Order: sequence, then C-alpha cells, then structure tokens
Amino acid sequence: MKVYLDNAATTAVDGEALRAMLPYFSEEMGNAQSVHSFGRRAKAAVEHARRQVASLINADPTEIIFLSGGTESDNLAIRGVARAYGASGRHIITTRIEHPAVLAACQSLEQEGFRVTYLPVDRSGVVSVESVRDAIASDTILISVMHANNETGAIQPIEEIGRVIDEARAAGSAHLRFHTDAVQSVGKTAIDVARLGVDLLSISAHKIHGPKGAGALYARKGVRLAKLLHGGHHERDRRPGTENVTGIVGLGKAAEIARARIDEMDRVRGLRDYFESELRARINDVNINASVARLPNISNITFCGIDGEALLIALDLRDIAVSTGSACSSGSLEPSHVLTAMGFRRDEVLASLRFSLSLATTREEIDYTLRAIEEIVPHLQRLSEEDDEEAALPLESEI
Repeated sequence: MKVYLDNAATTAVDGEALRAMLPYFSEEMGNAQSVHSFGRRAKAAVEHARRQVASLINADPTEIIFLSGGTESDNLAIRGVARAYGASGRHIITTRIEHPAVLAACQSLEQEGFRVTYLPVDRSGVVSVESVRDAIASDTILISVMHANNETGAIQPIEEIGRVIDEARAAGSAHLRFHTDAVQSVGKTAIDVARLGVDLLSISAHKIHGPKGAGALYARKGVRLAKLLHGGHHERDRRPGTENVTGIVGLGKAAEIARARIDEMDRVRGLRDYFESELRARINDVNINASVARLPNISNITFCGIDGEALLIALDLRDIAVSTGSACSSGSLEPSHVLTAMGFRRDEVLASLRFSLSLATTREEIDYTLRAIEEIVPHLQRLSEEDDEEAALPLESEI
C-alpha cells in the first residue's frame, strides 16, 4: 500500500481540474491578450477562473490577481505594499512562525531600511492579539500574519487582529494594511475575506488539488501595490507577463471543487483525531503539538527520544510519505523555526513529524500507518536508549 500523508506540502491534481486544463495544453492555445477568437476564448477561461477563486473566499472577481503561486503572492503583498506605502511609514509587523516566503520578503525589506517586528507565539503556536496591538506604531504600514500555520495547522486570530487594525485606522493609521498567508487554510476551512477583515490574502493552487505554478492574491479594492515585475499591463497592471491560462483554469476548477466539498473536511478531521488517539494509545512518549483551533488535516507530532528523520525514512521504506516540517525548508540543516518559536527544545524539534491528510485519505491508509509506526518507533526508542547508555559509560582512560 502506498500512503501519501504530506498534503500540506502538495496535493494530487483533482481529476476534474486536470480535465478542465487539458484543452489549454493543445487546441485552446490562445494568448489571453490576443484579440482573435483563440485569444478571446483564453481570456474568457481566465475570467471564469477568476470568478471561481473569488467565490471560494467571498471576494469580488476584480480583486483577484493571478500569479505563479504562494511565494509570489506573499512577495507581491509584502513588497508591493512596502513600496507603495513607504512614504507613509517604514514599519512592518509579522510573526516568527510565518512561511519562509513571508520571512524572507520581510528580511529583504530590512536591507532596504524598513523596520520589521517579529512577534513571538505561545506554546500552542498562536500569536497574541495584544502583542499585535502593542506593536503597532504611527509608522506601521503592514501587518502580515498567516491564517493557519503550515507545520502545525494552528489557526491565528485573524478576525480579532482585523478589529485591532480597524481601531488603529480610526485612530489615524489610515495607511495600515493587513495581509494573511492563507495558502494552507484555503479549501480546508471556510474563508470570508470580509469577515476576516484582511486587505490581502495569498492562495496557492497546488495546496487545493490544483496544479503547481499557479496561485492568486486577493487585494481589496483601493489597496495600492507596487509591481514586482515590469513589462505589459496584465492583471490590471499589477502582474505583467503572459497569463498561465492552463494553470489558472486548473486553479479555478480546484477552487470550485474545494468550495463544494468544504463540509467534507469534517470527515478528514475525524480521521486525524482517530490517528492521534490511536497513537497515544499505542506509543509511549508521544506529544501532539496542537492549538485549540487548528486545521482539520494537519497533525504535528513529537515522538520523544527518537530521531524524526530516521522515522521518516523508515516510513518511506514502507511507502508512507510524511514530512519533518515545511517542504520549502526541507533542505535546511536548521531545525523547524516554527517549533523553535513555540519554545520546543532542539531534541523535541528533531523528533517531530508532520502528517497531513486530504479528502482522499482513507481509514485503511491511517490504520496501515499506525501499524507501521507501532513497529518502528519502539525500535528507534530502544536504539536511542542504548546509545545514551553507551555514551554514559566511562572511557578506558577514565577507569
């Protein structure tokens, strides 16, 4: 049996999304900016997808900008606002648990003279609303807080932060803008941009069973953004470059499917809860790294006393795919910055794995995974104990 439990890294393309895309690889080859019939059909497909994406988050279609994915979306939101509103202030607020796309964008702006406040989180991985309130200054132009964390699934208090920002605007900070990276949460929980109170929201197709290389940024009407790229006047002059019609069509169809199936995530939550409950019953020294509010498909687990990478490899040898954390950071030698920010010791971080489910995950796959973990983890724990005992023995020169 092959079991894929790394859906927070990427998802399989939905069959309906694939079928919607196929014509745009071949016979529907038109450039969406061309005026002939091929171009008009491509343009119509792009605009249909824009409506599909907007419907998923309760936005106006004109507020959707198509991009290459979550990273570009985060960068356009952060760097675009910084450059557009830099004359009003040079202060940005974010958190220590953001996706690398957000953190790296903020760090690059620090090199340009912007001041960035990186807020801490508590042990459950949630930022305090009061810490956001306290960090706002007269020159703050942007607050970027992810909607849900990609490693733990912890949902941040975005609505409450939005109300704090409204208060700040009423007190004179009219230039203050609010961005959330919702790449992990879109399609997993219902999202309404008006209710959240955000000005900008990032989406990626391949997290919701769409294609890689396609994404979107919701930008509320009236929000100014400086372009990252220069060229033509595509996407209402916010993102130049020939539209990836195939990818956009796939994103649109995936968004439509996600909206229709959002209630089915309750079944995924049930599977995840069953998985965690069984792990606790079968394995000693297992900790579930969770906040009260989290996404239904992510389970971040610390298997105390083992090397998480050894467990990952052992599971992979049994055709079970999981992750040590963010796929975008898997090449790094540093432990998870998210768990570190939550106050975990280095050995706890290195003993943690992320299991992420999807609507395609079955009870049989979960049971197969549980049996594999039940066999592997005690063996790894014994090896670790033996290594500790050996390390504690005195050297011959000390005897």
